[in-house]
Amino acid sequence: MGILANLTDEIKTAMRAKDSLKLEALRAIKSAVILEQTAAGGSDTLSDEQEIKLVQKLVKQRKDSAQIFREQNRPDLAEPEEAQAQVIAQFLPEQLSEEEITAIIQSIIEKTGASGMKDMGKVMGMAFKEMAGKADGKTISTVVKAQLNS
Repeated sequence: MGILANLTDEIKTAMRAKDSLKLEALRAIKSAVILEQTAAGGSDTLSDEQEIKLVQKLVKQRKDSAQIFREQNRPDLAEPEEAQAQVIAQFLPEQLSEEEITAIIQSIIEKTGASGMKDMGKVMGMAFKEMAGKADGKTISTVVKAQLNS
């Protein structure tokens, strides 16, 4: 386990500190890891790439839930979801800024010779491989669309 190597220690620390919010988020990660490992065809250990995808999925779920709660005017439910998303996101590699993402996308467009929206799939595929775990898919998609439309 790469990025989740110290998960058990983090859980113990949260238990000692009686930090229920952090503990709940960390247990969600552990639960997702165990489910992934015991799934049909799963292996006992996850690769770094699988761990990153798993953590990204958990962060996205929390952010989506918080957004839905905000739309329904339920900040009391949205705030814990957002706090959990922040705790879980600590296990992700450092995220790229929008300027860095734009620079990478521009270099990919130059490499592939992409000229319009018809080439978006090709650019997105390369972008996701190059920025795996370092950028949010929604941000990558937005930047690619903006670059291909200009």
